Amino acid sequence: MRITWIWRILVTMTPTPGGWAAVAGGVVAGLLSSCGLQKDIDVELPAYPAQLVIEAYLENGRLPRVAVSESVPYLAEPQAQVPTDVTVVLTRPNGTRDTLRYAPGVNMNTDKAYTHSGRARLTARPGDVFQLEAYDTRGRRVTGSATMPALVPIDSIRWQFNNEPVERRQAYLTVKFQDPAGTTDYYRFQVHKRSIAHDSEVEYTLEDRLNNGQAITLGTSYEFKANDTLFVTLYHLDRPYYQFLQSVQDARNANGNPFAQPSAVRSTVTGGVGIFTVLSYQRQRVILK
Repeated sequence: MRITWIWRILVTMTPTPGGWAAVAGGVVAGLLSSCGLQKDIDVELPAYPAQLVIEAYLENGRLPRVAVSESVPYLAEPQAQVPTDVTVVLTRPNGTRDTLRYAPGVNMNTDKAYTHSGRARLTARPGDVFQLEAYDTRGRRVTGSATMPALVPIDSIRWQFNNEPVERRQAYLTVKFQDPAGTTDYYRFQVHKRSIAHDSEVEYTLEDRLNNGQAITLGTSYEFKANDTLFVTLYHLDRPYYQFLQSVQDARNANGNPFAQPSAVRSTVTGGVGIFTVLSYQRQRVILK
């Protein structure tokens, strides 16, 4: 790989009174000049062994679906590598082992792709523990464990329009819920417009460090219009999933920023990269009137 370093030096020269820069009718305040320096350096990048990448979000009452791909070097083409020789086994809380079938598809509700799917819908209750194992013919093996968090219900959703003229009128939205006392809890707040298959309009994560056991209110800015259809979702997360989301956001912020500290994604699986979790959330649909 060839990396080009470019330095651009700006030099400001200010003359002293009566010096060489004196000009009839006035004095030159300064002289700005610049020059460019370039140096090419060849850097040998070490070989990067491809790892299995897992993305699995289990939900109560839905078919278990898992997306399995391969990691690629940082500077490689951003194209998913999908291995076809991977076996995925899901162990349910009662010890039943289900081998998921290889059946690539797209979840029409979330627009997320998957490679493996189960045949029976899940029954997941708070505290239930699920195990995941994925292995291929090359000896790569990824394992993970996930516990379903308790549901934290939404108490109320409210919105308020500003006093702008009708054509510029916008509303903010707030969500209130009760945080459980005596435990450290983590949340993810999302607001989608029209469909959850699109990117969220609002999204952030938080922990209850300063609000443990209290009523918590989350909100947005003035960014919605009258008659907007919104899907408001409050997730109650376990700590590994929260740390995964935080690390993904840190990695995005650091990517391409020469002044940022490099950040690695904190996987919830071992032997590979990725996320395996059980979702616990409440979602409500509202129309702003």
